[in-house]
Amino acid sequence: MIELRDVQKYYGDYHALRGINATIRAGEFFSLLGPSGCGKTTLLRVIAGFEAVSEGVVLIDGRDMATVPANQRPTNMVFQSYAIFPHLSVAQNVGFGLRREPGTAAEKAARVAEALDMVGLGGYGARAAHALSGGQRQRVALARALILKPKVLLLDEPLSALDKKMREQMQVELIKLQRHVGITFILVTHDQEEALVMSDRIAVMFDGQIAQMDDPEVLYRRPNSRRVADFIGVMNFLPSQVVSQTGDQFEVEVGGLGRCTIPAAQAAAAIAGGEASVGFRPETLTLLFEGQKGTARETPGVVEEVVYYGDMTYYDVRLDGVARPVRISMRNVIGRDVLAVGARTRVGWDERALVLFR
Repeated sequence: MIELRDVQKYYGDYHALRGINATIRAGEFFSLLGPSGCGKTTLLRVIAGFEAVSEGVVLIDGRDMATVPANQRPTNMVFQSYAIFPHLSVAQNVGFGLRREPGTAAEKAARVAEALDMVGLGGYGARAAHALSGGQRQRVALARALILKPKVLLLDEPLSALDKKMREQMQVELIKLQRHVGITFILVTHDQEEALVMSDRIAVMFDGQIAQMDDPEVLYRRPNSRRVADFIGVMNFLPSQVVSQTGDQFEVEVGGLGRCTIPAAQAAAAIAGGEASVGFRPETLTLLFEGQKGTARETPGVVEEVVYYGDMTYYDVRLDGVARPVRISMRNVIGRDVLAVGARTRVGWDERALVLFR
């Protein structure tokens, strides 16, 4: 549906987009994820036609967009602020883009009703827009964008103004809506969890470039660099020394864990030997409680901090010989006590959880 070929964007001397190459499939829920200032919103605006490319090509549905203005592109955008007209009713807001479309008033009213039903606001047409909650305003903005039946819906951090519970609810609603309408959604977000939950694929951006583009599971479990690993969720890093490489596996001395064998498939990049670091997610290690049977690999540690979240407890555990503690998450199940600060424990681990970084 969308192809980006070596897209460059300059604002004077500032190089905002640096050689973006990407293909976004028809019917895909695609996310642009990165910290503030990384270029993700600029790229979205380039696709929408609000910003002209300095160099490169933007193709939508096989057509070069170089001379196509924003209002003639097969896209529509939902803005972070929603841009709802407070003096209009819900139906008038949703039907605003139909003013110059062909069709009778009855046909347009039917399209408005269909769009409102699609976003779960059936029967809200006569309500004043200013009387809506944040979640309802977001749904109105979605209905207004979808009523024109674009091939691509562009979403610029549309959930950032909602509280946590409403945001999580709307994430699920957006997934269902995208599957129902079957069009390409492109979401801009700085929220890693939001991108992981909602996306078919994610492009992680830093400094105007795409650092990695993959499906959520690959990004989370096999990040291609320490920078991506550190940005997506929580990743522990241990100082390491690559001792040798034999065939498709590395022998690595890992601080706190000892000598490990790590397959080359778990190396984020080519490793020439020498100093490196090994990363792992908090949920991939486990604390072995009193009387619990040991695992194939385990190491001693001391609990330095405990953060209780109800369903989960996060422990900061200092491993022997390592300066900084590692974060380990444990699900709170019946019969499992929460360890106290200062408790000595055993940490069970598996080499399959480790990722080797330069």
